[in-house]
Amino acid sequence: MNTAKTKSPWTWVPTLYFFEGLPYFIVNTISVIIFKDLGMDNGTLALLTSLIGLPWMIKPLWSPFVDIFRSKRWWIVTMQIIMAVTVALLALTLPTASPFTLTLILFVIAGFASATHDISADGYYMIGLDKHDQSVFVGIRNTFYRVSMVFGQGVLVVIAGLLEKKTGSVSLAWKLTLVISAVILALLSWYHSFILPKAEEERRTETRSAKSVLAEFGGAFSSFFTKKGALLAIAFMLLFRLPEAFSVKMLYPFFSDPLTAGGLGLDKEAFGLVYGTAGVIALLAGGILGGLAISRFGLKKCLLPMALSLALPCAVYLYMALTQPASLWTIGACVVFDQFGYGFGFTAYTVYMMRFAEGPLKTSHYAICTGFMALSMLLPGAVAGYLQQALGYRGFFWLVMACCLATVAVTLAAGRRVEPSYGCSKSSQE
Repeated sequence: MNTAKTKSPWTWVPTLYFFEGLPYFIVNTISVIIFKDLGMDNGTLALLTSLIGLPWMIKPLWSPFVDIFRSKRWWIVTMQIIMAVTVALLALTLPTASPFTLTLILFVIAGFASATHDISADGYYMIGLDKHDQSVFVGIRNTFYRVSMVFGQGVLVVIAGLLEKKTGSVSLAWKLTLVISAVILALLSWYHSFILPKAEEERRTETRSAKSVLAEFGGAFSSFFTKKGALLAIAFMLLFRLPEAFSVKMLYPFFSDPLTAGGLGLDKEAFGLVYGTAGVIALLAGGILGGLAISRFGLKKCLLPMALSLALPCAVYLYMALTQPASLWTIGACVVFDQFGYGFGFTAYTVYMMRFAEGPLKTSHYAICTGFMALSMLLPGAVAGYLQQALGYRGFFWLVMACCLATVAVTLAAGRRVEPSYGCSKSSQE
């Protein structure tokens, strides 16, 4: 009997992908807010929180071995337990001020566990469902991943802000918020330990050695760099999001720093509502519209408009740095405008990566593309804080706008190689 058929995907797909997203946003977004709240300077903050995102960049290096050692179900449950324990330890050991060494180590552990969980969960989805159910539930999995995005970047930040006002302590507020997060992760890991079907064990029919997997991955890695147009594609993947890559680590510091320091002086609740909730909803709406646009007009026609949509709305942060608006509605409108444009434009980036990965090794090649995608955010983010400290917020956001030129240039060069019909739905081509 196929145990995958005895349990409805509704019982595990939504919770699995909610879990997949939550630790990612704790490590990559909550860490920035915690370190800023506890007094870390912008330069150090941007560098360290960029480096703890390294696991998502290099996860293709160990992803083949998840297939060899134990089942993906085992990896999922084990990584979930590790993440729950790590977040609990973060809550228990969070300092009130520098040094942050132990906190950083725990964030890195959570990052590696989360990246490994991504690998095993996405692979398990392909094994636990037949092709029909994979298509049916792809929208469900994406929706619940996005729900975790709203929860991680919005709800948890608002909770921390409310607790800070109630307790009068920034550190205690974050400790309690992380305890809440750890409890949620622990309950979900316990639930998944018995609800996830064991279909994979029934389908494993062959064993592969580590040597053969390493050789296969080495071949896929070397062939990636010999594909036609590889250098241009790599340049596109590294530069397309350059304005956003510089600005994203500095958004919470910009929103939270006082007016006298060039910031907007917002509290955490306002940031959670404006950026983590309204901004995320706008981002998702932009992504949906972007997908519809490419299916209608094709990637080639959409590439430059989407590049401009992604890059130019960063001007709202320059506007806010120059005017320092007091109205939360004005700030919210600026954030929604930027995030909608980013979501719309980012669609072209993902479709371009899918196009470049086409071929007999597309799974491995796409995984390598996602590594470059992570690198495109890590490198600018690592130096963004030091640049902001040197230039001030106004000068920094002028620099961000100058980076739009790199986005446009690499898009014009890459667009010449894109087939006019790529990405169009069949009905649009007729």
